[in-house]
Amino acid sequence: MLFCRGFSRISRTPRKSLFGLILSPPTNLSQSLVSNQILDSTIKVCGGRETFSWSLPALLGLGRQIHQSSSVIEEQLDPFSLVADELSLVANRLRSMVVAEVPKLASAAEYFFKMGVEGKRFRPTVLLLMATALNVHIPEPPAEGVGDTLTTDLRTRQQSIAEITEMIHVASLLHDDILDDADKRRGIGSLNAVMGNKLAVLAGDFLLSRACVGLAALKNTEVVSLIATVVEHLVTGETMQMTTSSEQRCSMEYYMQKTYYKTVSLISNSCKAIALLAGQTAEVAMLAFEYGKNLGLAFQLIDDVLDFTGTSASLGKGSLSDIRHGIVTAPILFAMEEFPQLQAVVYQGFDNPENIDIALEYLGKSHGIRRARELAMKHANLAAAAIDSLPESNDENVRKSRRALVDLTQRVITRNK
Repeated sequence: MLFCRGFSRISRTPRKSLFGLILSPPTNLSQSLVSNQILDSTIKVCGGRETFSWSLPALLGLGRQIHQSSSVIEEQLDPFSLVADELSLVANRLRSMVVAEVPKLASAAEYFFKMGVEGKRFRPTVLLLMATALNVHIPEPPAEGVGDTLTTDLRTRQQSIAEITEMIHVASLLHDDILDDADKRRGIGSLNAVMGNKLAVLAGDFLLSRACVGLAALKNTEVVSLIATVVEHLVTGETMQMTTSSEQRCSMEYYMQKTYYKTVSLISNSCKAIALLAGQTAEVAMLAFEYGKNLGLAFQLIDDVLDFTGTSASLGKGSLSDIRHGIVTAPILFAMEEFPQLQAVVYQGFDNPENIDIALEYLGKSHGIRRARELAMKHANLAAAAIDSLPESNDENVRKSRRALVDLTQRVITRNK
C-alpha cells in the first residue's frame, strides 16, 4: 500500500475507543426512524448556524455485526442493470439539457456528460431505485386509463430529480477541481486543465442554472426548497474545508459535519425529494433521507481510505490527493488517536513533503485505515436498516429495488475505485 514505509522510530501508544458517530441531519425534524428505533440525535445552534451532536447507541449496536436482513439472502441483483434502460434515458436527456448557444460553453458544459466519461452514475442509480422502492401508493384513477398517466408523470418527475442531482454534482466537481488545481478527473484531463479556470467556472454555473430550470418545472415548492438548501450546503462545506483552523483539522466532529455538507447532503436530500414527489409520509421521507445520508457517509469514508490505498489509475485522479492539499480525513484522524504526536505534524500542515511522509508512517503503523472502514461499514448497515424499515410491500418490483438498495450498501464498502 502507498502509506507503508519504515516505522522503526515510532512508538505505539494505547488505542482509544473507536468513534461511534451518527450525523444528525440539518432538518426541521428532530427525530428520524431507523430500524423502527428513534435515533438519539440533536442539533445545536452555535453562532447562528446549526452544528451537530453525536450519539452512539444505534450506530454501535448495528456496528457489532454486518447487516443481515431477509432481503440480502434472496437472489443477488445487479442494482445498475435494474435501471439500465432508465439510466440511458437520463443520460440522453442530460446531454440535451446542457446544450448551450455558445459553442465553447457547450463544449465545456457537456465535458463530463459525453459517452464514456459519465462516471459511475451512482447517484442516478440510487435515485431511480429509490423511486421504485417507494412508489407503493399511487392515487386511484378517476377514469379508465388515467392511472397509467399518473404513474408515468410521477416517474418522469422522479427522473428529473436524478438529472438535477447529477447536474449539481458535476457542477460541484468542476468548481472543486478549480479550487484544488486538479489536473485529472474520471481518468481524463480536468476541465480547468483543458479549457482554463474561467470557462470551467462558467460551465459549473451554467449547469447549476440548468438544474434550477429543471427544479422550477417540477412546481413543488418543498422539493425546490430542499434542493436549494443542498446548493447552500455545498458552498458551506467547501468554505469549511478552505478555512479550517489547525484545531478543526484535528476534530472528527468537524470533519463529519463538513463531509455531510460537502458530499452527503446532495444524495440524502435527493432521496427525500423522491419520496416527497411520490406523496409519501414524513416518516417514509425521513427513512429515504437516512438511507441517502448513511450511504453517502459510507461512500465518502471509503473514498478517504482509497485516497491512501488506491492508485491514480484505479481512481481516475491522483492518489494521496487530500493530504497533499492539506485535507485531513478519517484515516489520519483515527491514527491521531493512537499517536497523539501526529497532531503536531497536522498543526504544521503538509506544505513540507517531509510532513506527509511522517503522517503516512504513523498511518501505516496505526489502525487508521481499518477503523475508517469499520465506520463506513456501520453507516452502510444503518442505510440498509432504513430500507428494511420501509412499509412492507408485496410488489415484486418494489421488493427487487429495495434488495438492490441494500446490495448497494455492501458494494460501497467493498469497492476499490
